[in-house]
Amino acid sequence: MLRREFLTVRNRLTADDVREAAVALADRALELPTLAHAHTVAAYVSVGSEPGTLALLDALRARDIEVLLPVLLPDNDLDWGTYDGEGSLARVQHGGKMALFEPSGERLGPDAVTAADVVLLPGLAVDGRGMRLGRGGGSYDRVLARLERAGAHPALVVLLYDSEVVEHVPTEAHDRPVRAVVTPSGVRRFAGS
Repeated sequence: MLRREFLTVRNRLTADDVREAAVALADRALELPTLAHAHTVAAYVSVGSEPGTLALLDALRARDIEVLLPVLLPDNDLDWGTYDGEGSLARVQHGGKMALFEPSGERLGPDAVTAADVVLLPGLAVDGRGMRLGRGGGSYDRVLARLERAGAHPALVVLLYDSEVVEHVPTEAHDRPVRAVVTPSGVRRFAGS
């Protein structure tokens, strides 16, 4: 129900709204020192009305930061590949799910994410504790569990629209807080993360 409400608001955005927000989001994200000075960033390619990521991915590459992008596996886990510019992306239809843009090059394996200094997470909302409401597919829950098992502690950052920073989101025992949220109007860091 809550996920549907956030998606309904997103779906009302125009292509111009999404494009303008993407440029602002990239500018704000690079104000976050952990992101601007990272060696490797695990990110994703936004689709539809999600907060746009391509401008940020290109800005990271321009700084010689390695950008890893997910490849959705049949079991909803994620493999990873390197982003080498928009031309390196392939549109992949996953059954009845939405089409995703994935890296078309070599697959690095699901554990490649453990080398990232920063992991950019998709989401629908984040609350004042830094708890993220995901889309409900569980792919990033697996990523976070993999990071924990490997003893890896990258900065977890969620990219959202301003209206998606809310007072409270429901959580489950396996949920982990993010360190920061980046929106088109700025960066908010969370205590204790």
